[in-house]
Amino acid sequence: MVQHAFAYLSQQRFLGAAACDGNASAIRFGVAGVAWDGAVTNRPGARFGPGAIRQASLMLCDATHPLFDVSPTGQLCDRGDLLLPNTSLEAMRAALETQAQPLLAQQHMVWLGGDHSITLSLLRALRLLHGQPLAVLHFDAHCDTWIDHFGEPSGHGTWVYEAVREGLVVPHGVVQVGIRSSAQRAAREYVNTIGGRAITARELRGLESPSQLAPITADIRARLAASGAPVYLTLDIDCLDPAFAPGTGTPEPGGLSSAQVLSLLEELCAMQLPFVGMDCVEVSPPYDHAELTANIAALCVWTYLCARLAADKSAAS
Repeated sequence: MVQHAFAYLSQQRFLGAAACDGNASAIRFGVAGVAWDGAVTNRPGARFGPGAIRQASLMLCDATHPLFDVSPTGQLCDRGDLLLPNTSLEAMRAALETQAQPLLAQQHMVWLGGDHSITLSLLRALRLLHGQPLAVLHFDAHCDTWIDHFGEPSGHGTWVYEAVREGLVVPHGVVQVGIRSSAQRAAREYVNTIGGRAITARELRGLESPSQLAPITADIRARLAASGAPVYLTLDIDCLDPAFAPGTGTPEPGGLSSAQVLSLLEELCAMQLPFVGMDCVEVSPPYDHAELTANIAALCVWTYLCARLAADKSAAS
């Protein structure tokens, strides 16, 4: 297959980090962009997400986190955007899985999307690497458990269902946060019926501070720990209310605030749980306003990185 350096691929680096080189395996974290939006059901533009997130991350200056008092810059490199087909979901997924496997074997990877269909490929690669199914912490407005994609077999709203059917995840280790979109009961209750937990946005209304969210974070932690599996975080930016993240393909009113999402990430990602990676998806810059969406996306990725560094520091002390 001929690889094309499409014009929309990002030229920036997250937090201004150096490009990954032959010594990347000695660096704790790697970032890569997956500039794909060929599986969206509404507004396109997520192929521009990696570039917008990277650009927004440059405003974090020295990137020292005010809660954890650490910066990931010395332990981070950026692999740029992967070179992928841009018209075939099946071809993109095959290429992504092939390219992701060696990167995951070298580093703790964070992936900048792209639409949510990319997560299935990443779970396939991680399942192969770790030799076991994973637990998944899934922030989203949508349950992504539909059995088809508007008559097609797969898309950005089917990946959870497909991951369960393929044995990529531990069913009782799937935790969803922020679910609120319209859906038939079978889809929206799917994760609950297989033994996981779908926490709706309605359940989180009025809960914002870490202390108010403590029962929720304790429940999530217990479920992820009980799975006995490596934990993967996937954050669809539309988990946030469109007031905080308008730049996304399928906005859903009534969502989480920036403060809620950050409080949850700060608490959960700093816990002694076996996180093995993260993706941040569905940022669509053409629909953004004042870079609100790109800024909170960059902040979420940065928070995850700093929280994991804090967890490492805590484990070593």
